[in-house]
Parts: sequence; structure tokens; C-alpha cells
Amino acid sequence: MSLPQKQYYLSEDQSRRKFIYNFTKTAAVTALLTSPLAGRASGFFNIKADFTVGQIMDLFINKVPGAPLNPTVDTLKSGSRDIKVTGIVTTMFATIEVINKAIALGANFIIAHEPTFYNHQDETAWLAGDDVYSYKADLLKQHHIAVWRNHDHIHRLNPDGVRMGLLKQLNWESYYDASVSEVLTLPDASLSALIQHLKQKLSISQVRYIGNPNQICKKILLMPGASGGTRQIQAMGKYKPDVLICGEIQEWETAEYVRDAQAKGDKLSLIVLGHIASEEPGSEFMAGWLKENVPGIKTTHIPANNSLSFL
Repeated sequence: MSLPQKQYYLSEDQSRRKFIYNFTKTAAVTALLTSPLAGRASGFFNIKADFTVGQIMDLFINKVPGAPLNPTVDTLKSGSRDIKVTGIVTTMFATIEVINKAIALGANFIIAHEPTFYNHQDETAWLAGDDVYSYKADLLKQHHIAVWRNHDHIHRLNPDGVRMGLLKQLNWESYYDASVSEVLTLPDASLSALIQHLKQKLSISQVRYIGNPNQICKKILLMPGASGGTRQIQAMGKYKPDVLICGEIQEWETAEYVRDAQAKGDKLSLIVLGHIASEEPGSEFMAGWLKENVPGIKTTHIPANNSLSFL
């Protein structure tokens, strides 16, 4: 009789054991697993997890193939790895507005996708004496807030976390093909209908585009963020899409290539979403990942929204 009971107990506890396995690097869980009470671990779920900034960073980084990456821009922009996390905010940009909202939530760890201090490497020597930089840096220091940029690692996740967040928001997950991740084959739709779908799903008031609104678009080249003109043009030449949907462009590069392609007679269109609109879903993906893997700490996604307005 004892053997069936033991098998039943293990089956019932399977999800709990999987959860514990994911956190074996933390001292608290190590203690739990080595305790004589490990078999009654259900009480662990009623206790708020006690994690440091560094432990949460490492938890995600360890899921990325080839990580930790070096060199990388994914470093702490404020705070330290030793801060005990009271709450997490994910966002595209750790703006002053986002920081104040994090303070109001009692969160002391912000995971941003893009720079905090106005340049790719977050170098600050050139900002010495600048009032805006000083105000923001002092605000973070005053409230003991850690800011970690998760850019390189989330893009290296398999599959790319930013891309999957965007596909989910667009309801295009079923069209994803890992063998050619940038290309989607959608049901036939006009360029105009495609633009309306993008605006609705991503809450964009306006987009920039090149093309005939009545053109049928089926083969989509999706390149969120700022891939750069060279990559965008090479990808268009390789995959021959009906339309490139991207985050942002250098206007003298990609847009001019598409204009010349149309003059040549190619049915090639372009939709420019804006950098933030195209990659903000990646921060929502990160929030979902944290809620699943660090459920003991409250995680909130706060959109950075577009810094630019349209007339």
C-alpha cells in the first residue's frame, strides 16, 4: 500500500517541484530543499519570495543561450545587485514618469529595454552638470531603485522575447515560423487593412507608410525596433516581401530604397510603426515571464508610451 501512496504524492506535487527547481540558486530555496520539511513545501507559496536584484537578473540570463553575453549593454544603470526587491516594473524606457509610478507602487526594481541616460551605452560622463540627468539620477538614488537594461539578452532568448511579445499582441503567433523568424505569411489583406489592424492592436494613432493602400499584402517582413538600413534593405532583397513592417528607419536609407523599388515596378510597401510601439510588447512579455517565474514578487508593466505627438 505504501508504494502507490508515494507515487500519488509525487504526481500531485509535480508542479511544486518544478517551481522549486527553477529557484535552486537562491539561499532560501536551498534551505527549503535540504530541510526535513521539504515534503511539506506547500507553505512556501504563502510566503513572499525574498530575492535580490542580482538573483532575478541571473534567473533570466541563465535562460538565454550563450549567456551571459559579453560585451553587453545589459548592465545596471542605478542601484546594486544586492538590493532586496520589493516590486518590479517592466517598461521600454525608465522615464521619470515611469520611475514616479514605480515609487507609488512600492517597486524598487525597474527592468527597461532601452537606455536610461540618452545613449546606447548609458555613458554619463558627458552629462556631468546636466540638470535633467542629475534630477533623474538623484531620484533613483533617493528611492534606492535599481534599473537594469534587458536588451541584448531578451533578444537572444529563443525565441526572441520582444518578437514573441509583439506577435502575441497582434494575434499573429500562429503565423510564426522559427526557421525564418522575420517572415510571416498572412491571409490576404490590403495595405490599408493591415495598417488599421496594426494601429488598433498597438494603440497607435498614426503610422508612416509607403505604398498603394489597395495593394494586397500577404508576405510580411517584420523587423521591430531599429534594425538599421543595411539589415532592412538586405532582408527585403533576400525575402522579397510585400511589405516591411519595422520600428524605425533612417529616412535616407530604407525609405529611399522602397521608393526606388516601387519606381522599378516592384510591389513593395513600407510601414513604420515607431520604435516604442514596435518593441513595448517585449516589456509586456518580460512582465509575464516574471509573473510565471518569480510569482512571489509583484510585477507591473508600465508603458513608456511615445515621447512624440502628432498634429
